[in-house]
Amino acid sequence: MQLAMIDDKVLPLKDLEPAYQDRGLWFGDGVYEVIRSYHGKLFAFEDHMSRFSYSLSQIGLTGVSIEEIRGRVQMAFEKSQLANVRVYFHVTRGSEPRNHLPGKGLRPNFLLTLNELIDHPEDKENGVAVSTYPDWRWKRCDIKSLNLLPNIMARMDAEKKGCYEAIFVNDNQEITEGAGSAYFAIDGEKKELITRPLGNEILPSITRKHVLQIVEGSGLRMVEKALSPEQAKRCSEMFLAVTTKDILPVVKFDGTKVGTGRVGEWTKVLIERFKLLVK
Repeated sequence: MQLAMIDDKVLPLKDLEPAYQDRGLWFGDGVYEVIRSYHGKLFAFEDHMSRFSYSLSQIGLTGVSIEEIRGRVQMAFEKSQLANVRVYFHVTRGSEPRNHLPGKGLRPNFLLTLNELIDHPEDKENGVAVSTYPDWRWKRCDIKSLNLLPNIMARMDAEKKGCYEAIFVNDNQEITEGAGSAYFAIDGEKKELITRPLGNEILPSITRKHVLQIVEGSGLRMVEKALSPEQAKRCSEMFLAVTTKDILPVVKFDGTKVGTGRVGEWTKVLIERFKLLVK
């Protein structure tokens, strides 16, 4: 006999709804994307779909039509009739009784949620605080996987410290990225915008990609290199890059003021340039 129990209800395993046997629930066996819109238009839609396709290929999840997913996202967005939204969607490998090795002929499961984005200009005006946290994640952070427990733990730790975001630091004492964002620092003296190079330790952030584009002609020089927390503290400005908030200034790092403790002038320049990009 095979049984299942949902809260206090016992039922035969065969009667368990497929959603409860989703490999995304069993193992986090799936990948996801988050896209936002500005002024009634999905931003960097093709960039996100390209990254989603990459994530699918890297975990060997087949049987998914990117064209079909693209159409579903567009349809949900149009039905919302909202100008500024956040669209989350994921695909898992399918539903079956728990077994590490996927069965043959599984049909991937798709889920999408959409909600209106309400901007909080005070975050950009005042900046946010961040704190560091050990990077205990797996070694394929370039895949946008559903496995996010270390990110959750990091965010919980940051919240306890009164911080908005957690910044991961690896075993080599190098900053990798935020729990849900890309990390940038600015050396005002050298006029350098610094961020970690792409690789398996960080997600190929779409917002990061566009920040690298808008820095051209700004007066800052782009430098891709690793920073230690101590080196970061000596930088004059910092900011996070994240889909739902684009550029978010950082004014406090591990309890220490960043620069003057206010949003930096270079960061303000980049925020304005990003606004023009999404106008």
